[in-house]
Amino acid sequence: MALIKSISGIRGTIGGKQGAGLTPADLVRFTAAYAAFLLETHPGEKLYVVVGRDARISGLMVNNLVVGTLMGMGVDVLDIGLTTTPTTEIAVVEEHATGGIILTASHNPKQWNALKLLNHRGEFFSATDGERVLAIAGKNEFDYAGVNELGNYKTDDSYIQKHIDKVLALPLVDREAIRQAHLRVVIDAVNSTGGIAIPALLKALHVEKIDRLYCDPTGHFPHNPEPLPEHLGDICDAVVKNRADLGFVVDPDVDRLAIINEIGEPFGEEYTLVAVADYILQHQKGNTVSNLSSTQALKVITERAGGAYFASAVGEVNVVEMMKATGAVIGGEGNGGIIYPELHYGRDALVGIALFLTYLVKSGKKCSALRDQFPDFYISKNKIEFSPEMNIEQILATIVKKYKAHQISTIDGIKIHFDNEWVHLRRSNTEPIVRIYAESDMMVKADNLARKIINDFKDILKDL
Repeated sequence: MALIKSISGIRGTIGGKQGAGLTPADLVRFTAAYAAFLLETHPGEKLYVVVGRDARISGLMVNNLVVGTLMGMGVDVLDIGLTTTPTTEIAVVEEHATGGIILTASHNPKQWNALKLLNHRGEFFSATDGERVLAIAGKNEFDYAGVNELGNYKTDDSYIQKHIDKVLALPLVDREAIRQAHLRVVIDAVNSTGGIAIPALLKALHVEKIDRLYCDPTGHFPHNPEPLPEHLGDICDAVVKNRADLGFVVDPDVDRLAIINEIGEPFGEEYTLVAVADYILQHQKGNTVSNLSSTQALKVITERAGGAYFASAVGEVNVVEMMKATGAVIGGEGNGGIIYPELHYGRDALVGIALFLTYLVKSGKKCSALRDQFPDFYISKNKIEFSPEMNIEQILATIVKKYKAHQISTIDGIKIHFDNEWVHLRRSNTEPIVRIYAESDMMVKADNLARKIINDFKDILKDL
C-alpha cells in the first residue's frame, strides 16, 4: 500500500491501514485540511467548491467521503460527476468557486486514486499553499460545522458540454474545415471519462466516422492507462485495420493526449505539444514554455517563428507560472499535455484534439507527413539507484563541478547542455533515486549520453 503527500494533492492505493494507503480516514483528513485552508485564506466568505471525478472503480466511494467532509466543514459543493480534469478546472472559474477537487490518479493503475487540489482560478496549488494544506492535515485538528452551518449540495452534469462549447468557440478551431476533410478517427479512452468527452467533442467537430476503443467509463482499464507507445498496440492496429486518418489516446482524467498516425505509428508524446504549438505560432506570435525534461524541438520551432522559448521546473504548476511570467501563447509538457491560455491554464486533451485536427486538415498533409516537418529529437529515460545512506546532493555537486564548462541549469535538479544535446538529472522526493533524461538527434546518441552520465556516477561512487 502507498500514500504519497505532495503540494499538488494526495494520492495513494485504496485500502490498508490509515496512513499507509488512501483509506476513508485519510480522505476525510486531507479533505478537511483543504477546507480549513480555504477558510483560513478566505475569511468571512461562504465557501463553494467544485468536485469532479474520473471513472475509477473507487471513485464513487471517494466522492461520497470528499463531498460529505466538505459539507461537514460548512462548504457548499457543486458535484459535476464523471468528468475530466480540465473540465473541472473550467467549472471552478465559471462558477466563481472558492476552489475545486479532482478525484483522479491520472495515469496510475486502477488501485490508485487521488485528491488533486485547485485554487479559485481553477489551477493547481502553489508550493506554498500546498505545504500549508499538508501542515494543517498533519495537526489533524478540525473545527467542523454545526448543524445550522452545514454546506449545501447540488449537481450539474452539463460541464463537459460547456467545456466542448468553449473549445468550439476558439478562433483557431475550424469546424468547417474539419467537416470538409471527411475524417475517420479511432479513439482509446481507457474506459474512463474520455469515453464520454472525446466522442462528443469529435461529433461537434463534424468528424465523419469515429471508431471507439475502450470508451465505456467503468474504470476497468484494459491496458496500462499511461499513454505510452508500449501500451498502445490495440489502437495502432485499429487505425490500420479501419483505414483511419489518425487515432487519439487519452489518460483516465483526459489531460494528456497521444496521437497515432495513419500508418499505425505513434506520433510521439513529445510532439503533441510541438505540433499544436507550431499551429498556434503561425497565427499568434509569442513565446512558449515547457518543462526542463521536454524536447528541445519546441525551442526550435518557437525561435523559427520569431518567439522566445522558456523552460520551467517540472510540474504543471511551474509551467503555468512561467507561462504567465513570460506571456506565453502556448505551453505544456512533453507527456502530451497542452496548455492553451486562451481557454484556461491547465493541460487539456480536448483543446489539443481540436487544434491538432484543425492544423492537420488545413495543412493538407497526412498525419505522418505533418510529423516529418518537425526536427527529430529523441529522449532516453533512465535512472540510477543509491543506497539510503549516500549523500546524493554531494554526488550531484561533483557532477556539476565536472561539467562546469558547459551551460548548466539548477532550477530543478541539474540540466547540462552539450551543443544540441542535453541531460537532465532529477532526484526523487520519495526514493534514493536520480532520474536521468538525455536528448539528442538520434536515439543511439541519447542512449550513449545517458550511459556516459551513469558511468560518471559509478566513477564517483568508486571514490567515496
